[in-house]
Amino acid sequence: MKIFIYYKHKILLPSLVFFVGLNLQAQKLDSLITRIAVDTSSVQMNMDAVYNRPFLTTGKASVAVGGYLEANSLYTSEDGVSEGLSFQARLLTIFMSASITKRIKFLSEIEYEDGTREIAIEFAAIDVAFYPALNFRGGIILNPIGRFNQNHDGPIWEFVERPNMANQLLPATWSNAGFGFYGKTYKGNWILGYEAYVTNGFDNSIIDNEEGKTFLPAAKENPDRFASNNSGKPLISGKIAIKNRKFGEIGLSYMGGVYNKFEDGGVTLDKQRRVDVFALDFNTTIKKTGTYIVGEYAFISVDVPETFTQQFGNKQQGFFVDVVQPIIRRKIFDWEKASLNLAARLDYVDWNIGTFNETNTNIGDDLWAITPAISFRPSAQTVFRLNYRYQWQKDLLGNPPALRASWLFGFSTYF
Repeated sequence: MKIFIYYKHKILLPSLVFFVGLNLQAQKLDSLITRIAVDTSSVQMNMDAVYNRPFLTTGKASVAVGGYLEANSLYTSEDGVSEGLSFQARLLTIFMSASITKRIKFLSEIEYEDGTREIAIEFAAIDVAFYPALNFRGGIILNPIGRFNQNHDGPIWEFVERPNMANQLLPATWSNAGFGFYGKTYKGNWILGYEAYVTNGFDNSIIDNEEGKTFLPAAKENPDRFASNNSGKPLISGKIAIKNRKFGEIGLSYMGGVYNKFEDGGVTLDKQRRVDVFALDFNTTIKKTGTYIVGEYAFISVDVPETFTQQFGNKQQGFFVDVVQPIIRRKIFDWEKASLNLAARLDYVDWNIGTFNETNTNIGDDLWAITPAISFRPSAQTVFRLNYRYQWQKDLLGNPPALRASWLFGFSTYF
């Protein structure tokens, strides 16, 4: 998630003081440090992602710290023209959690992107547990739309780039200030989970942006959404997921609300215009072969003003599917549970579903991509990735697509 440069010193300086202090005490605390390890390849449910991470804690301290690092190199050419080789220090993410008292926990996630060019508070919430089926969460919340938005940590995935539908159709790592409830119930091999929140939401930038099209990720540029709501109407987010311990998990989610400022000082400026998002996600592992499959589909409906041209779509859709096949699982050097994997991803995004009014021909503005990959995991918490991505993208008029090919190599690791 993006944050805005004027937050930089407010977040960065306290963080530096915190970690310098830890470093000064490192020798003293070394014998007391305990790693709370989690097998990141086996998350209980998608909604548990914020808890299923490795943390470090000291002695009997209630505060735990963790995070992950991601760095990459890439070589890209489009229609035969290349800008050469680049290196990226893409992400340094810090997790902090604390057990405040019985049944009350605090969790946070702070992200430093591209060095410190962008700094973001992606998640900072208090959880109050009443019963397994009823828990309160409030603060800065990751809206539970689809799978990737909550389960976005780099070390989980075999691919360097995030799915196009997750960060070019939906606003990946989309979070807002708000509160709500979540819970789970169990019966035999079945688990049923739900989440329901009211938060601040989108603004006019989803149809008034530099992309020149309906583009929900543009709303992440608004720093005021953590302090006020553009429309004055809450964004409602909800998800129901069901998991069978043997077969996998499927989730159905919704996110919607009024996005425009329709009233100011009691004066009506416009009608209330809505954005509604529906998403379906699934994941499963074929036990006989160890094949892991995960995918997500999203459909978006936006009430675009009649005065806007047809380049601003009122309906959008997209999906991705990943298939990961382990081919080696054994001890390599001193890594007891190392694995070598083959993987492939299929991406699709259509920013403008429909036809032109004048010609009744299909509107373009869509993208297809396929990415074969090889990944090596010394452990479940560290991955080295080599990807080749080939992409076809059509413009609004449906002209022959621009062809882009990319080689990507990188790594991501929890710490």
